[in-house]
Amino acid sequence: MARRMKSIIGILLFSISFCAIGGCVQKNEVTESPKEEIISETENEEIKETLESTEGETEETQEDLQVGATTLLYQGHASVRIVTVEGKVIYIDPFMGEGYDLPADLILETHNHYDHTKEDMIKERNEDCTVIKWSDALNRDGYQTFDLGYVTVEGVEAGYNTNHSKSVCVGFILTFSDGTKVYFSGDTSTTPSMAGFSARELDYAFLCCDGVFNMNTEEASECAKAINAKHSIPYHVETAKDDIGFDESVAETFDGPGRIIIKPGEKLELKHE
Repeated sequence: MARRMKSIIGILLFSISFCAIGGCVQKNEVTESPKEEIISETENEEIKETLESTEGETEETQEDLQVGATTLLYQGHASVRIVTVEGKVIYIDPFMGEGYDLPADLILETHNHYDHTKEDMIKERNEDCTVIKWSDALNRDGYQTFDLGYVTVEGVEAGYNTNHSKSVCVGFILTFSDGTKVYFSGDTSTTPSMAGFSARELDYAFLCCDGVFNMNTEEASECAKAINAKHSIPYHVETAKDDIGFDESVAETFDGPGRIIIKPGEKLELKHE
């Protein structure tokens, strides 16, 4: 009898312990659920506040993307990448820097020196990609103009020094669909045609000024004043002596109307003012 009572008591104690444990688990589940709901409401409120505070900024960004802007990336030395408002990608004198990942629609080369013709840096070309070299822009019929719709490319004089013959070198004037006009001198010293560029009312003029193989910043500054573009920009300011392709100390000595100094890796939005 005593043994049976002990067994019954043992069973009762086990049942009480099991229920207590079960009750604890159920209690934890009940108390955790409202806690999760509170966290969710708090997060939703924070997200709502963030969206409300950045609503205007988001709309502006979307508007910028819709309108678009012709954007220039300076890659260093004489290398430039331009993305037009139509999304067309233009590379000029590929040689140095980053940013060759976008498929090319147009490749321009001012002359045949190695530091202007490294086309293999451009990773991909679209099917209708156009390549305009110095020999296309200047032939027996003179300087040529190419109307591609999204941009008009005009070959102009370049060279005029012992390192660059005027017969195998060109500069380019690009006129974009919104009317923006940009001059790239290529490797050159002062050319006779620069005196007439003022009448073209250029928006930007990029002038080489390394002072070794081409004109120095003093001569380039005088050219900038004669050209009288709204903005004058020094480039090809060194002799490809390193992987940077830029010497800020040289660029700072350049002077011209609306001077802009742009460093490798920086972008410039091209506008017709």
